[in-house]
Amino acid sequence: MLKCLMYLHERYIHSEIDAMRENRILTRDLLDAGFHKDAVFKALAWIETLADMKSDFDYSSLSNKPLSSFRVFTLQEGIKLDLECRSFVYFLETIGVLNPETREMVIERAIQIDNINFSVDDLKWVVLMVLFNLPDQQAAFTQLEELMLDEAGGTMH
Repeated sequence: MLKCLMYLHERYIHSEIDAMRENRILTRDLLDAGFHKDAVFKALAWIETLADMKSDFDYSSLSNKPLSSFRVFTLQEGIKLDLECRSFVYFLETIGVLNPETREMVIERAIQIDNINFSVDDLKWVVLMVLFNLPDQQAAFTQLEELMLDEAGGTMH
């Protein structure tokens, strides 16, 4: 499922059309690319839920204030997001890439990924996809993208 999402993100990131909302186009594209039908439907449901979260997002609560709270992860979140992932979420929040609202969206979307060995690299892709799909988050998206490029030595992995 995550590979489907990564494929869609890389393929449609600079697209002029809103392909992320066209399930018929995306389904055909993913199936033609060789992804399994079950993974395709899970990925499209993941995207649809993200779109719903975007419409429910409270933009008036956004702020650039320094971190002033402590996030305790649930047992389910702790199982899915290992210490390295949780530390990365905290790091992104302290440098201003994530705020409390986007952090919660990232955590919620990450625990829905059906990857048994979920890694910090997988989490980075989830964060990119969440930020990319939110208005007014271009600076945070660019900051994370640059961070990933720096870590990869100039190429995104």
